[in-house]
Amino acid sequence: MAPNKLEKDKMGKIIALANQKGGVGKTTTSINLSAALAVMEKKTLLIDCDPQANTTSGLGVDQEAIENDLYSTFYNPTRESVHRSTQKTRTRFLDLIPASISLVGVEVELATEIAREQYLKTVIDQVRDEYEFIVLDCPPSLGILTLNALCAATELLIPLQCEFFALEGIAKLLDTYTKVKQKLNPQLAILGILLTMFDQRNRISRDVREDVKSKMPAYLLNTIIPRNVRLSEAPSYGKSIIYYDIKSKGAQAYLQLAQEVAVRKAI
Repeated sequence: MAPNKLEKDKMGKIIALANQKGGVGKTTTSINLSAALAVMEKKTLLIDCDPQANTTSGLGVDQEAIENDLYSTFYNPTRESVHRSTQKTRTRFLDLIPASISLVGVEVELATEIAREQYLKTVIDQVRDEYEFIVLDCPPSLGILTLNALCAATELLIPLQCEFFALEGIAKLLDTYTKVKQKLNPQLAILGILLTMFDQRNRISRDVREDVKSKMPAYLLNTIIPRNVRLSEAPSYGKSIIYYDIKSKGAQAYLQLAQEVAVRKAI
């Protein structure tokens, strides 16, 4: 049975979550934003672009049991090969293309290739008409895989942990974004900056929020992700926070984020 296809002018958002700094809540947000969009009955594809494959394991997929993943279809994508690499998840409306350690080789293999930044876009183009949202979890670096994600995306979402030196590195990421937009992907726009691990009792959290609000007010999302124990527990059970504890503050925040993302216009 053929998959339901979207009309060309209604094809959905492709959201890359990127920040070259690790530990900012990028993978947590990729998993839980995707799950929350799926709960809204938005057909969503989550692509794990990180060789560490934390998004893959965070959704309960056993890497040893994976036969086809992103790397399997990366160099010669067809609709059929992308379908073979796509897995259903326990959340209705949410599909996953898992990652594996094989993706490490991409950085070397594409080093001398022409149009090396367009491979992921070609993969996504095979199935873009089947999804309302495609979410890309990038590695914590600005290497070839992240560049591929930025060239494939229509929007960039930047998770920012509420801690000391939080804004360090954002300037470099925004510089990369500007170069990609000017030279490689003019459709790319900034969806926003998402504050994560926020603790109202913590002065540093409040200072980071005010800092972003004063320096980049147009980019700051209304939704703030709180520091939440249940959020940190969920991946070890291979579940999104929506599936693990939908009543938790973390789950409620990601449901709010999904609603905001669904209607927000990127800048």
